[in-house]
Amino acid sequence: MEQNELYPIFLKLHNLNVLIVGGGNVGLEKLSFLLKSSPNANVEVVAPDFHLEIKVLAEKHPSIKLTEKKFKKKMLKKRHMVIACTDDLKVNKKVYDLARKRYLICNIADTPDLCDYYLGGIVTKGNVKIAISTNGKSPTTAKRLREFFEEVIPEDINQMVENLNEYRKTLKGNFEEKVKRMNEITSSLKNRE
Repeated sequence: MEQNELYPIFLKLHNLNVLIVGGGNVGLEKLSFLLKSSPNANVEVVAPDFHLEIKVLAEKHPSIKLTEKKFKKKMLKKRHMVIACTDDLKVNKKVYDLARKRYLICNIADTPDLCDYYLGGIVTKGNVKIAISTNGKSPTTAKRLREFFEEVIPEDINQMVENLNEYRKTLKGNFEEKVKRMNEITSSLKNRE
């Protein structure tokens, strides 16, 4: 049986420099997805022209920069991750090849073989965030799972997280003792009937 070997991580995009190459519908989708989860993400979008909604997003988010130019190699300097989503496969492949030479993680829209990472489904309830991946096989399944989790995770879960964080600060003892105590308190979460 095939298995999903992707490694999930949660990036602090406000501390990283992201480049999106492409200002059309797919560029809008990628930028919107990043901003939904990380509203203060540092993103530069490069394209000869931009979808109107990308301009609107840039006005609402001061950390977004729009550069109205064709992609150039030098635009990869001081970047951590890159997304290419132009309607020109040669440009996308060029971005990928140049990014790989610089050891940058790269996502080429709708081209799984040219992706170091995927942008999966995300559920956010305060400090609780769940990422969903189907290994690029079924975005529809990821969407349905996201909808399911949004419905079943209680709105007040963030209060529980905050309360447990405050309690955790009061615990004394070594790491093992603290983990044991937190496990005792949270065991009711898995034993619901």
